[in-house]
Amino acid sequence: MAGAAHERPIPTVAPPKRAVRAVGERPRMSRFLYFLIAVTVLIHVPFALGTLFVARRLELPSPVPLALTLTAALTFFFIGRARAGMPDRRRSGFMVWCVDVPYYVHWCACLFTLIPSVVATAVVPLVDLGRGLPVGLPHALYASVYALGLVVCGYGILVRRRWVVVREHDIVVEGLDSRLDGYRIAHFSDLHIGALTPRAWGMRWVRKLEGRHVDLAVVTGDLITSGTEFHHDVAEVIGALRVPDGVFVSFGNHDYFGEGEPLLSKIRDVGAHVLRNQGVLIERRGAKFFLAAIDDTWTRRDDLTAALRERPEGMPTVLLAHDPERFRAAAKLGVDLTLSGHTHGGQIAMPFFSRRLSLSHLTHHFHVGFYRKGRSLLYVSPGLGTTGPPMRLGAAPTIAIHTLRASRS
Repeated sequence: MAGAAHERPIPTVAPPKRAVRAVGERPRMSRFLYFLIAVTVLIHVPFALGTLFVARRLELPSPVPLALTLTAALTFFFIGRARAGMPDRRRSGFMVWCVDVPYYVHWCACLFTLIPSVVATAVVPLVDLGRGLPVGLPHALYASVYALGLVVCGYGILVRRRWVVVREHDIVVEGLDSRLDGYRIAHFSDLHIGALTPRAWGMRWVRKLEGRHVDLAVVTGDLITSGTEFHHDVAEVIGALRVPDGVFVSFGNHDYFGEGEPLLSKIRDVGAHVLRNQGVLIERRGAKFFLAAIDDTWTRRDDLTAALRERPEGMPTVLLAHDPERFRAAAKLGVDLTLSGHTHGGQIAMPFFSRRLSLSHLTHHFHVGFYRKGRSLLYVSPGLGTTGPPMRLGAAPTIAIHTLRASRS
């Protein structure tokens, strides 16, 4: 391969035996589905009250049965949408864009309505009481906030998740040979290629590298959402990445929501390298750095010690780890740069304040952007695809290009 020479063939390493529980996770997924159904019922309560208000204002016949019937139908309809993605299956374009996507706009608008509705339900009656007015629920507010939610969530689903940004970063790596100064790594993560994120979108992401003079490309896991039907699609996307020093892939938890081995084979068939608790030397003009990757942590396949076993002493190291929670351990072992994903930057965050106000900030210590521990640096990508509702707001789908810089000290 022009410009790169690997010191040894990349070995084929079987996943650790402790990873037996990988495939399917049916009990866990079933419990999660029940949780989602409960959430769906809850968020449809303000929708029902808002619908009742609108029906009465329009003087429609039988407003109460109408509101209840519509709410029950939309709540029940969620079960079919959720089951269609567990595992992710191929569906016609009509079903995806004329049924699934509009429904998710509605579902997200209901979610958007929930918190303002809860606050209004608690505050408005108290205000009315203090003003000596008849006490009642703010039905008009429920309807108004839902209408606003349709606009905001429609933007997040129909526009924002398609609008991919490319962010470039200079990263100083201590001990990096000056001959590698300016070495450029394209970082993709969380593709989630599937029914709601089609292969054509992945191909557009690949084309964004044209003219950017990237040396090497990495993909840090969650290539699909679940199942096996989109293995070929994602392999085609990864195979379309053409960079001088090759494409290297690590797996994430969603890659094992189905059979992981066929996906591994398809990716290797298109010429990309899947690293599972392995490392390899990357060479350019006689200068080298060590590129390693760990397997999925969620299914307990990760083995950081094995990934770094072949690393020459003192060699600058870049680690691919889908889950950023392994950063502390990597820093202790002298990894210079860890590239991760997994969190999606929350997928939904407050615009301009996404670092502090996002869903991922509630559940992950390392949730988006850069973190430092000693001489070690972590970058958590917001990723490109989506899971759950296909919406992004305040957390732009991102391709990162990291330019390695030699220390000047």
